[in-house]
Amino acid sequence: MSASDTPRLSAIRAIATRTPIVPNVPSMLPNPKPTSAYFGSHTFGAKQMKDKLPKDVHARLVEAIRLGRKLDPSIAPAVASAVKEWAITQGVTHFCHWFQPQTGLTAEKHDAFLTLDANGNAIEKFTAEQLIQSEPDASSFPSGGLRATWEARGYTAWNPASPLFIMEAAGTKTLCIPSVFIGYNGEALDEVAPLFRSSEILSNAARELLDLIGDKGALRVYTTMGTEQEFFVIDRTHFAMRPDLVMGGRTLVGAAPPRGQQLEDHYFGGIPERVQAFLAEVEFELYKLGVPIVTRHNEVAPCQFEMAPMFEETDIATDHNQLVMSVLKDVALRHGLQVLLNEKPFAGINGSGKHCNWSLSIASDNELNGINLLKPGKTPHQNIRFLMFLAAVLRGVHRHQGLLRAGIGTSGNEHRLGANEAPPAIISVFMGNALTKMIEDIIAGRAGTKAEQAMLQLGVAKLPEIEQDNTDRNRTSPFAFTGAKFEFRAVGSSQSIAFPVMIVNAVVAEALTEIVAALKKELANGTPVDDAALKVVRRIFKETSPIRFEGNGYSEEWVKEAKKRGLLNLRRAPEALAQLTTKEAKALFKGTGILTEAELESRYHVRVERYVKDLLIEMETLAEMLDTMILPAAYSYLGDLAEGAAKAKAVGIKSIPQKAALASVGKLVTALQGKTAALHTAIHKAHTLHGDISKCAAFLTGTGASTMLACREISDKLEVSVGDAHWPLPRYREMLFPV
Repeated sequence: MSASDTPRLSAIRAIATRTPIVPNVPSMLPNPKPTSAYFGSHTFGAKQMKDKLPKDVHARLVEAIRLGRKLDPSIAPAVASAVKEWAITQGVTHFCHWFQPQTGLTAEKHDAFLTLDANGNAIEKFTAEQLIQSEPDASSFPSGGLRATWEARGYTAWNPASPLFIMEAAGTKTLCIPSVFIGYNGEALDEVAPLFRSSEILSNAARELLDLIGDKGALRVYTTMGTEQEFFVIDRTHFAMRPDLVMGGRTLVGAAPPRGQQLEDHYFGGIPERVQAFLAEVEFELYKLGVPIVTRHNEVAPCQFEMAPMFEETDIATDHNQLVMSVLKDVALRHGLQVLLNEKPFAGINGSGKHCNWSLSIASDNELNGINLLKPGKTPHQNIRFLMFLAAVLRGVHRHQGLLRAGIGTSGNEHRLGANEAPPAIISVFMGNALTKMIEDIIAGRAGTKAEQAMLQLGVAKLPEIEQDNTDRNRTSPFAFTGAKFEFRAVGSSQSIAFPVMIVNAVVAEALTEIVAALKKELANGTPVDDAALKVVRRIFKETSPIRFEGNGYSEEWVKEAKKRGLLNLRRAPEALAQLTTKEAKALFKGTGILTEAELESRYHVRVERYVKDLLIEMETLAEMLDTMILPAAYSYLGDLAEGAAKAKAVGIKSIPQKAALASVGKLVTALQGKTAALHTAIHKAHTLHGDISKCAAFLTGTGASTMLACREISDKLEVSVGDAHWPLPRYREMLFPV
């Protein structure tokens, strides 16, 4: 095989000739249609429900959705009948309960509408029972010990708040019923059921506080979420040639190219044509599914992009983000591309996160309806209310910083956190100059003890006029107030948002409950409501001062300062996940009723076991690549050098430069052989420890990770020393800068 015929170089030539695939979307038709003409067309959403359901059934279903209540079983047959007729007219042949097990992905089991009547005739049938509940095999999903492998019963139950939708794949259409997944005894086996519980607990606590301060009539308090999804896009051929990307989603070796992101020319730059075509089709598919994507742009790193939706209720936003990740991956394949959702697929450049913009709003039949509780108001009382909910967030994050870190503890995210584009592993809250000054003034009592006077003196009532500017952005903060919302920036790009957001809900709900108790105590002494509230808020602001940080989270000074403040610095995932086992975590979840102790323990075991599996897959993949690709490439190159040196000597050439190259590359090869042997030893050791998952995780995060890094360092030196025609793996410069 000649140098120009190697698979890698052939792939480079093929990729250079690729042209964009023009997406078949309505905007490209001779008579283009606006997005609004087909948005939600593949969902049994508000319009379809109103058109297809009897009036009384529709009213009761909408009420259950709006108030977060269980579905009235008596209306289920009418809903099932309407859903079946609508789905069949859309060309749907099968249905499934679509749920989110603790794999981070979604799951579905398809059943046909087809059945036979008493006479053996084929008919379509879809009953209320089929709509409401299904029974997949619970033993085949991660349960963290909640279920034995021989206990198979598990149930999926329809979540009416999230619209049913039709998923298309290869010309087939399936009706998907968003559902929760629970065990035989009601234990939560999925990511969504605990999130729903936390939403309800948070709503109850928030409503109690609102009632106490005189803001009566809130039917429900719900959280809203805007999820910014970051990802990389590379050519599918390059992906297929990299076993590390195929197996684990990130490159385990790869020398840094001369050009990375240092020119700062990719962020918000023109979207490459192939990617633009791909993203246009992604948006089209998501719009049909009712996912309101409104933003797309280049991110900082080469080949990195972002898509973001409008704000939605968190329960729906969670489902929609799963759809975003799924559609991104599926549509990419049609365009000969591969989407990488791993938090750090390439070393030395930015990784990908999932910024979760979280807030609280009121559902009510009066003037409170739609009010954002994290947005300052126009009266002293409204701003006292704002400060109380602000205090609840600060107390929750301060008290349970370790738990929030556990919520984002994955193998991929530990490579991203603390890097030059991501928040550090230390959890802190950024408030911005204006709010920080206001909080400090309240702590110091500079505005007095009378709430109305204090609010006027502090100028809080003026904040809405400068809402967009009352807080700057701090990209180094993992939990930043960015104007009427908090941005949880530390969540990983591949994660389901359900688990970390459930933790946010839980810690804030607990804080609200404590604020209610403290406020009742003040009111019992005859203190006016707003004055009592200000007194409680002042105490919380003072107690939570250590969690507030306005500076550079990347600096070494902050690491030292955070330690002085008593803040945790949990760099690796296993030590972060251990926070799920603390007495504080157990007390939180038991007190709120969101997770039983067994359910909480299962979350720890599932996540630690996933971490162990991730690292073992990476280690075994790297060992295979070293043994079968990288070392053989180096041997081949050494052979060419030796042959060239022998020929030079044979014809009498005295100065033979190949000798120096032979010595240099040979030294690297010998070193890599030794490190590869150490890697195999570490793999064997890890397998012997697998019976004790925590001990195995500790070994992998220490010895396992350092052994892999040692192999990589030498391999990357070989990559820039071995002749180009010999190197089998697509290089960073080829994947990130396709011609």
